[in-house]
Amino acid sequence: MAPANAITGWILAGGRGTRMGRVDKGLQPLGDTTMAGHVLARLRPQVGAIAINANRNLAQYQALAGPDVAVVADHIGGFEGPLAGLQTALHYCAAHCVEQGDTALLLTAPCDSPFLPPDLAARLHSALVANDADVALAVTMETDPEDANAAPYRQRHPVFSLIRANLLPQLEAWLATGARRMEGWYHTLRVAEVLFDDAAAFRNINTLEELQRHAPEATAAVSAPMATAPKSATGTRTEAGVWAEAGAGVGSEAGVGAAAAAAAAAGNGSDNDPLPVDQALRLIAARVAPVAETETVALRAALDRVLAADIISPINVPAYDNSAMDGYALRGADLPNVESGALPDTGTVTLTVAGSAYAGRAFAGKVEQGQCVRIMTGAAMPAGCDSVLPQELAAAIGNDSVTIAAGVIAPGANRRFAGEDLALGGVALAAGKLLRPADLGLVASLGIAEVTVRRRLRVAFFSTGDELRALGQPLDDGCVYDSNRYTLFGMLARLGCEVIDLGIVRDDPAELEAALRTACRDADAIITSGGVSEGAADYTRDIMALLGDVAFWKLAMRPGRPLAFGKVSDGDASAWLFGLPGNPVAVMVSFYLFARPALLRMMGTTQAAARPLLLRARAATAMRKRPGRTEYQRGIVAPGPDGAPQVRLTGAQGSGILSSMTAANCIVVLVHGQGNVAAGDMVDILPFDGLI
Repeated sequence: MAPANAITGWILAGGRGTRMGRVDKGLQPLGDTTMAGHVLARLRPQVGAIAINANRNLAQYQALAGPDVAVVADHIGGFEGPLAGLQTALHYCAAHCVEQGDTALLLTAPCDSPFLPPDLAARLHSALVANDADVALAVTMETDPEDANAAPYRQRHPVFSLIRANLLPQLEAWLATGARRMEGWYHTLRVAEVLFDDAAAFRNINTLEELQRHAPEATAAVSAPMATAPKSATGTRTEAGVWAEAGAGVGSEAGVGAAAAAAAAAGNGSDNDPLPVDQALRLIAARVAPVAETETVALRAALDRVLAADIISPINVPAYDNSAMDGYALRGADLPNVESGALPDTGTVTLTVAGSAYAGRAFAGKVEQGQCVRIMTGAAMPAGCDSVLPQELAAAIGNDSVTIAAGVIAPGANRRFAGEDLALGGVALAAGKLLRPADLGLVASLGIAEVTVRRRLRVAFFSTGDELRALGQPLDDGCVYDSNRYTLFGMLARLGCEVIDLGIVRDDPAELEAALRTACRDADAIITSGGVSEGAADYTRDIMALLGDVAFWKLAMRPGRPLAFGKVSDGDASAWLFGLPGNPVAVMVSFYLFARPALLRMMGTTQAAARPLLLRARAATAMRKRPGRTEYQRGIVAPGPDGAPQVRLTGAQGSGILSSMTAANCIVVLVHGQGNVAAGDMVDILPFDGLI
């Protein structure tokens, strides 16, 4: 049986759906759920983690699959087929999956084959191991329906395969040639074929007529328990790298109803339903990746840059054993020991001072029994010495002697060992570290003058709206000055991004499309403010759909409900787009909670470092909160009467009250299912220190 924890299931749902009216095949209703829902149900018990590869309608797939399933778009644009999905899967495993050497595996299955075998993973894994293969794939015996007398033939099913996750370099080299056929690439690998008796288990549904014909069979399949399916582990791995208990989600018998409900929503306008915040964060984290380009810069130019490679210590730090104190270096064996009876009368010992040692000027001789050396902090320990007596602990100090009382120090005290801070050949700073002042000092202590960092992230930003006026222009009736661009500039500059200010874009589809195309060519990411709600003149979401895809555009949060995320392209150029709301407070909250972690990830920081730091504080007063959405309220945290952190709100929480952000020093985070907060309750807070 396959070790399920070593396998990541990968559902291929990234096609155009051209044979079904350009509607995603995976979201087509089939029985009590969708086609992708059936594949999820059959694949989930066979694997330790699972993800869906889709290029459109990501929010619908996320609603169908639940929060523990990643939904990831192709790295290659243009719907380039199953190999593009496999490339994305291997990248995903490298970033998110628990690697187990050569045993980390990917099990692929298409979203339009809802009857796949319950023992697919187990049988493919057995063949992979037995044949020491790179990939194991399913094979069936088929007959020609047009020729009853023709002999049966072997039919390979390359999209039903188990592949080692360390084959990414070989795949990318193959893709670089322009090839896109999965079976063509498999010809270059060691392949194990597994013959399955039930050819119908691998059939795919390509037309609406087939979909209707198989609906009763699909309903019966969902209702029947899959007794032969191997059981999975009790947890599934999420994008955040944590383990969640496997409950009654999609794929368990108790979860079929939930899957059906999600599928029904997906098929009937669920993109009008706001996406929960935690799902949106996981979706973004699964899609964005660090920029690949690096550069080598002088150490002083590396502040607030992200390391692209580990800093390996070329020396021991400290380079030699040295003193941590001003005092006297001595042999631990010479210390007085009253308990042993060595010096019953006085409990002291007097040592002769043989010389002095200074930082940068060592004592050249060797310390003999009964001797010591006057030593300064940082000076090399003299030969024969292993302990340092701080001068203020000496019982008496003469011109050439020092007296030490029993029990003042232990042997080995106040001695720093060579390599105690950093050992030669050890990792001083790991790749992904955002370099701060202390890091520059650490690198300098190693004698390293230059470091390799990720290139600066290029971020274009603009505001949208006919009502906006630039500073210095007259303020007509119904108009406001554009404050959001200045807020965004400050937040992006503080992140260390290379900012590209595209000004104000009017409420005109052609002008907005032109701005986004320009930004695609010049930037890695685009931040807009305004133009993402459901007003008649809000075009950002529609233009995003025209130029690329919209992963989501509405969140269950306040402030900031209209928030769009996706990718836009212009030819070969593309950029991630964050369409923020127009209200000033909503812009800041949305940026800090969604755009900032994604930009940090694109800069190359680790996933953990990109997450906002939440702390706990006691509510000073009651706070109103409606369950069903995440709320971010402006707060002021300070020590309470008992010294513990206590938080109160700044007052009115309207999303247009920018002054409330200047008064606040934190955001109070009230989670999706939470209701009203009573005075004295503990709440999560996001401190502004380090953000604003």
